Amino acid sequence: MGSSWPLVCPTVLLWVLLSSASTGFVEQREVTFDLDQKGMEEALLQKEVDWAEFFDPKDQPNVQPRSFGGLPILNYPVQFPLSRPTLENLQAICLHGNHRPRYPVSYFPASGYGQQRRRAKAVNKAESWFSTCCAGNQTWAREVTLCCATQAWELSVKSFCKEDSSVKDRLYQCCRQRGRELFNCFNNDSPNPNYEPTEEIPVQLLPSTANFTFDPKTCPRTMITPHSVRGKKKMTPSTSQKVDINFPPGRPTADSIESLCRDQALRPRYSVKCLPGTGYELLSRQAKTINRMEKGFKHCCKKKQDFLNCAEQKWSEELNKFCSVKKGGKVDFHCCSGEDANDRLNCFQNISPDPHYNMTSEELSLNRICDTEKIIKKKFPVGFPLKSFVEQCCPLSEQEKTICSLQKLEEVSASLCLLGKASSPAARRCCRKSSQETPDCISKILMDAITKATKVLRQKKKKRCPIS
Repeated sequence: MGSSWPLVCPTVLLWVLLSSASTGFVEQREVTFDLDQKGMEEALLQKEVDWAEFFDPKDQPNVQPRSFGGLPILNYPVQFPLSRPTLENLQAICLHGNHRPRYPVSYFPASGYGQQRRRAKAVNKAESWFSTCCAGNQTWAREVTLCCATQAWELSVKSFCKEDSSVKDRLYQCCRQRGRELFNCFNNDSPNPNYEPTEEIPVQLLPSTANFTFDPKTCPRTMITPHSVRGKKKMTPSTSQKVDINFPPGRPTADSIESLCRDQALRPRYSVKCLPGTGYELLSRQAKTINRMEKGFKHCCKKKQDFLNCAEQKWSEELNKFCSVKKGGKVDFHCCSGEDANDRLNCFQNISPDPHYNMTSEELSLNRICDTEKIIKKKFPVGFPLKSFVEQCCPLSEQEKTICSLQKLEEVSASLCLLGKASSPAARRCCRKSSQETPDCISKILMDAITKATKVLRQKKKKRCPIS
């Protein structure tokens, strides 16, 4: 009789696989192999085999089966779940957002890993919503920002559990809880409860495809607590008032210094006399900071040399002053919470609504000719008639006004050059260009005049109230 080894091996292997699939584990058994082969008989005869030694998860790498009968596959870790936002970790949430992991679609293989994908999606969603809370309305007190972050976190938890329970897969344990216990479970499971930075290189931020809208009116009254300032109560501003202020300004850089200086007259200055006596101290502080900063920028932009360093220094100086109060205290604004000056300034730069100074107080377009036509005719003549723009386009709605202005621009360009009506050297130079280039050239002349006239209007206006 031939050797029985070829028959025994497949039999044992099949028994192991079936036993694993049916019970989830393999019991320790005594297996005896009666072999005819001389070397094998000595090695395996009457040997007690502990199958648990081969399948003990403590001694195995972190693997998960793709499906029954499939090969084990490596796991793709996700830092999940996130912890509940608190006053203690709020600064880290906002400050280190780009140094915590995100999980793009390319992080996972083309198929599989459904549960890990759902966890990654929940992290991406919450982090994106946190950035909305940190960079949204910077006039909020810290408690309002916390309220926003808490709502974002709770919504992401509920969204995850809803999705996790909708598929035929192992339900995440915390999703079996309800009410407060649900959120406590997620909070207790968090691997990074303090939201510390875990990535050395800034990560690519992923916008959420799900909408998150925060209304401060939904915050509990106990969350928006009064603060004591020199013995007086300071309340957060009423949410019924619309705040109209671009704070903080962006850090001056080599890329932004040109627009910073060129459009300075278009950016607003603010009056604090219009603010109520109490409850608007933070907004008043922001308005005064912008006014002093713009005054310093004006001085720096007049310099022929080193004006960039001058503007950057003024920016840093005013924001440090914004954060400091007497007796070494700090303003209740989340960027001011950091101990390190560079961290504070980086925070301000990250939340700036206009980091490159591309926004101005006025939306410059051909439509602005309706407000500036008289100033242009008096101080900045363009060398061609503007009457048709004003009479035909200005009475229309904003959308119709834009279409009308573009049509009139083409008509003016054609008549100027074909009929020789251009009365200024700049307009005549435009007529020497090709027919395709002429409208753009005329448009540039007109836009330059509108910009100059708008600056004159801006200078005539009084300071703007930061609320409306």
